[in-house]
Amino acid sequence: MMVLPLVVRIERTSPPQRTDALEAAAMAVLGLLADPGEWAGEVEVWESTGRIRKVVRRARGAEWERAIALPGRTIVHRSAEVRVHPPVPLDDWPRDLARLQVSGTQLDDTAEYGEPAGVPVLWENPALEMSAGKAMAQAGHSAQLAWWATSERDRRAWQAGGLAVAVRPSPDFGKLADSGLPVVRDAGFTEIAPGSATFVADAPWLRS
Repeated sequence: MMVLPLVVRIERTSPPQRTDALEAAAMAVLGLLADPGEWAGEVEVWESTGRIRKVVRRARGAEWERAIALPGRTIVHRSAEVRVHPPVPLDDWPRDLARLQVSGTQLDDTAEYGEPAGVPVLWENPALEMSAGKAMAQAGHSAQLAWWATSERDRRAWQAGGLAVAVRPSPDFGKLADSGLPVVRDAGFTEIAPGSATFVADAPWLRS
């Protein structure tokens, strides 16, 4: 099984806002899908399985410096820094990534986030309790499902806008999940029950 590694920078004194981290993770995934570059082969193999598994680990200080020295791309989005690495076999991570912790990605929002305007929205299910790391992976899944469901013309327009997304909790998640928009249903490996609907991707072209 192939997995997409994501690393979020969480310094003790300056952790990112939760929403910023989720949006950065989604944008990192989108950037890799839109332009895989030298990792096109790895991305193709990973996508071809239909199991778009992602694992988010945290790093700070020297750990982060080692992570960014490895092949990958870093997205800086407001308070968040997230690095996406090319897909790897689940049991064969680069050593400097494998030693990073998955736990400890509890983040909060102290900033105010208004109504999203002009960008696709990844609606989070507020009824589920997920760590920020888990939610980042789910936001990445949601962005990927949206990308797959987007035409080439709309993809170009999305890229021209920097592949921006907004992540927000939905007060009407059940209705959205039944609307025909792309829905993420978790495999249940960690934290939540299998089949749980975690995110719904929403954009004008996905509704048409």
